[in-house]
Amino acid sequence: MQGYNGKISVIMPAHNEDHHIVSNLRETMEALDGFGCDYEIIVLDDGSTDNTLREARKFAANFSNIHIKRNMVNYGKGRAMKKAFRYVEGDIVAFLDADLDLHPEQIRTLFHALRENRADIVIGSKRHPRSKVDYPWQRRVVSFGYHFLTRIMFNLPVRDTQTGIKLFKYEVLKKVFPKVLCKRFAFDLELLANAHHMGYRIVEIPITLDFKKRCWRRIGWSAIFNTWWDTMAIFYRMYILRYYDKI
Repeated sequence: MQGYNGKISVIMPAHNEDHHIVSNLRETMEALDGFGCDYEIIVLDDGSTDNTLREARKFAANFSNIHIKRNMVNYGKGRAMKKAFRYVEGDIVAFLDADLDLHPEQIRTLFHALRENRADIVIGSKRHPRSKVDYPWQRRVVSFGYHFLTRIMFNLPVRDTQTGIKLFKYEVLKKVFPKVLCKRFAFDLELLANAHHMGYRIVEIPITLDFKKRCWRRIGWSAIFNTWWDTMAIFYRMYILRYYDKI
């Protein structure tokens, strides 16, 4: 990436990905190698019960810029991301889901958008008009309803908070992360809502989503309910208690 002399840190939360973690790490490295800048990958194994940790450590042993961290139990994405952030060395931080439904090459597009728009945060959006996505209609309905209401509730300038590829300036995360309480379901929303509330510029761009059907099976009605519960808690903390303004 021309004119960039910094370092990109890619955080990959992983849970029970032993069949894919090595190939996905290799694919991520191949994409990042093509960027022409310094980078590191931080994998946070969030209490996997399969061989994800072993496979990731075995692969990472050959590379000094891949770091494997672990939660002993499955605490959820929010807590995993906050823990991984402690080890970040880059001035730009990318979030990338370990299942690679979103190809890591798209980090380059987010990076260019960050610079061209003078943004603090750039997120991939499934709901962007130019996005190329193919995923179950059930998930489309749930996604549309959730993001329609959250845009109204939090006045967010984006149509999608949950897509698993995002790019941040390090200093932004350093200031916003202490405010984030959600450990699981609404972590992304709480992070972005607080960033917007603090005045940071958020830009969303189109993405290409290679959706794997197995992902829909992971999201049951209990997860949907808990996401809404967390969402209402964020609203309560932000607008009733004014909790975030006190931190």
